[in-house]
Formats: sequence, structure tokens, C-alpha cells
Amino acid sequence: MSNQSKIYTYKALSNLVTRLRDDLNNHLFVLIYAYNGTGKTRLSVEFKNKGKKQDIGDTLYFNAFTEDLFSWDNDLENDLERILKVNVDSKFFNGFKELALEEKIFAYLERYAEFDFKFDYESWNVRFSKKIPNPKYKPNAEEPEFIIQDNIKISRGEENIFIWCIFLAICELTIDGAESYNWVKYIYIDDPISSLDDNNAIAVASDLSKLLKKGKDNLKFIISSHHSLFFNVVCNELKKYKCKRYFLHKNGYEGYTLQATDETPFFHHVALLSELQKVKVSGKINTYHFNILRGILEKTSTFFGHDDFSKCIHGIEDEVLYSRALNLLSHGKYSIYEPVEMGEDNKMLFKSILQAFLDKYQFDLPVLVVEEKQTSIDSKEDFEKLIVENDAEPEKREIERRTSPKIVGKIDLSQFEKFEKKRNIKK
Repeated sequence: MSNQSKIYTYKALSNLVTRLRDDLNNHLFVLIYAYNGTGKTRLSVEFKNKGKKQDIGDTLYFNAFTEDLFSWDNDLENDLERILKVNVDSKFFNGFKELALEEKIFAYLERYAEFDFKFDYESWNVRFSKKIPNPKYKPNAEEPEFIIQDNIKISRGEENIFIWCIFLAICELTIDGAESYNWVKYIYIDDPISSLDDNNAIAVASDLSKLLKKGKDNLKFIISSHHSLFFNVVCNELKKYKCKRYFLHKNGYEGYTLQATDETPFFHHVALLSELQKVKVSGKINTYHFNILRGILEKTSTFFGHDDFSKCIHGIEDEVLYSRALNLLSHGKYSIYEPVEMGEDNKMLFKSILQAFLDKYQFDLPVLVVEEKQTSIDSKEDFEKLIVENDAEPEKREIERRTSPKIVGKIDLSQFEKFEKKRNIKK
């Protein structure tokens, strides 16, 4: 795999959106792989806002906000009639009633789920039902084998796939030129399958790709995802068309980096290892990094046909210790959104396991970020600006290293001490 693909840096999402819109002038599709927490949802909203002119947009999008257009009324008083309410004020539902989408929605839904639904256009809600075995059924009796259970509450995963099928039906109408959606120029889809297993991930990616190919002559599309299997299926389905593929990475406090992966469609698999290598070198290792490391070992184990991830470190020194450590330290509920730094002993253990794994398999790790430009401090104003405005929380020794000797006696280090105290309280 080549590590030479150019890395583009962007200070703000608005600059990144400009790049993506420029890409779509010459390409049909833009595919973006990024980890959770990178800012994919914010990017999709920024892209939509960029196309707004006099309250008329140009982007139909699916993201976490799309799911927020639906909410449950669980009938807490009687516990009988559970309905999913629809926020009809959204432009997402333009022409929904007139176009009678039920058949199109069900055509998608029956591929993934086994429940039925019915829209009430007067009160704008959805009721669900499901065919279940009849507990009163007996062979050669008059009772039917199955009965319909009404007003059920579907699971969170079923709700997500139902909303996704609504979106697919609307996309199909848009592609077919429905007047209610003639304002759409771009369709932006962010992580449609956050709670699906691998089998459904492949099915969703395949169905979506067919729809995208159908609409390629009328619309432009952006797809972003953190799900590697889904992303790979879409890449393979669309590789014959004019398509840009990127790896999006949050470059600390320096903004974002965008790296083309057109020649290396499986780039993101080793990009995660590169991220772990980076934290190993920096020493800023959080508890959730053990979860990531174990996940990589499990995927590698599956690739080689092993029945246990520990076989990926078979034959290396301290194999038993490393295996037990991964089992224990990767089962906590550690979140990337609430990072907790490891103790020094666990940091050393993490570094040893990662290095042993990399030594054994010799991955060619890509460069993910562009190094921060270290500007010198040549005046009192430079120093004050760094202390007040720099969100990167500079270390005192780093400030001293970058300070020009001619102003050392003129700056007030108490400003840094105040900043450092504030930072420690925040931590």
C-alpha cells in the first residue's frame, strides 16, 4: 500500500465542504470513511447549510437529525396504543401524503424486517403490527395458526431501519423527478447502519449502491461511514464510476485532514493501527484504546481463520500475559467521548502488546496527520496570543523552547501559570 497520497488540511468544516462541493463538479460520488467522533454528522449539516439560498436548499440528507424527526408516544397511561409520531413540519416530508409512499417503503422494509406499518395522515403518526404465532392454535382446529398483534413498539434497531427505508423511498422519488423534491441537487448520507449486523450491512450497502447508480445521471451523492464493511461494499459497487474516496481524520485541535484513498480502498483498516501507533509514541493513551486494539486483533484473527484473537500474538514473549490483559482491560465500557487516561503500568502494557503485534505482522502504516507548524515566540504579543487563544494547551517547557532569547525577560510567565491552573481544574 502506498503512503504517498497527499494529505489536505482544513482548519474548519466550511473549508472542507468547499472541497467536497468542488469534487462533485467532476465526480458522481464522494465516499468518506471516518471514525465515530470525527465530525461526520456536523460535516453533513455544514454541507447542507452551504447550499441554502433564501431558505431554499439543495441537499437532501440522512444523518442523526433525520432520526430525530420521529418520536414515540408510548401511551404510558394505558400502555395499549404505542405510536411513532412524525414531525411533519420538516421539508423532508414534502409531498409525502400525496405521493403515497407506503408501497415503496414496504418494498425496502420487507428485505430487512418482519413487521408491518400504517401511516395516519390526519394525525401524522405511524402504527406498527406484526404477525405472531397464535397461542390458541391447534392442528385441525378453527383457530388460525398466526394472528396479527397491533400497536406494537418496535425495537430501536427496527425503528432505525424503518426510517432508513423511508429515506430510500424518498430518494427513489427524487431520482424519478418528483416535483415535491425538484430542489434536490445533492444527496448526503451519513452512517445509515449504526446498529446493523454484518449481513444486513452488506444488504443495505448493496441496495443503496443500486439506487445510487440509478440516480447518477440526475444527482450527485456523498456517503460517509465509520462501518468498514459497509464502506468497502459501497466502494466495490461504485468503483467503475467517477468516484472520489477519502479518509477523514480529526487532526487534534488543528482542524481536519483529508487523505485520498483511491488507489488503496482498504486504507482505513490500517489507519486505525496508525492512530494507535501515534498515541503509543505520544504517551496520551486512554482506556478506550485497549478496546480498539482488541478489535483489530479480533479482525486479524478472523482473517487468518483463528478461533481466538490471542493466536494473533502466539509465539511472542509474554503471550499469556498479553492475552489476559486484553481480555480484562478491553471489557470496560470506555467511551471515546469521555476519555480516561491510563495509568503508567497499563500504558507500558499497551505499548508492549501493540509493538509485538506490529513486529509480527509488519503493517505498512500510513501517515494520518500533518505536523503542527511550530511558530516561534518573538514578542510579548506572540506570547499572550499563544496563552489566550491556543486551544492545544501548550506545555510550559514547549513555550520556553519556542521563546526568542531577546524577550525572555519581558514576558510574564504568571499568565501561563493561570492558564495551567485553569487547565488542571478542567481536567
